[in-house]
Amino acid sequence: MEFSKIIAVTGKPGLFQVVSQTKTGLVVDSLVDKKRFPITSTQNVSLLENIAIYTYEEEVPLLNIFKTMYEKEEGKETISHKESSNTLTSYFAEILPDYDDERVYTSNIKKVIQWYNIMVKAGIDFSTIEVTEEENTEEV
Repeated sequence: MEFSKIIAVTGKPGLFQVVSQTKTGLVVDSLVDKKRFPITSTQNVSLLENIAIYTYEEEVPLLNIFKTMYEKEEGKETISHKESSNTLTSYFAEILPDYDDERVYTSNIKKVIQWYNIMVKAGIDFSTIEVTEEENTEEV
């Protein structure tokens, strides 16, 4: 499974792997329940490899954060995204100590933790994925 083919779709829970392209959009597999369905071109789609988190100096690609979480948790799932706000922010501060707490909200942290747990359950091994520097990133 390639990290570069994993997307989030606005309004749909979970993460999806792009299987193919059609004239009207994409065909995706859900990482949660493995169901295959189409995504139309009118729906907002974000490639996870293009998302970054604000820090005080720069934006850190989401893949770097996932790799740090993977090493910290030794390849296992981390805390639940349903934990209290204080628990989530203190955990995230361990992962990315200099994240910009004025621009990175608790809802963003919940999403990152939820996505990480979904991908670990789906069998993604972050230790084998290479980090590439991308110019076009969406900041979270």
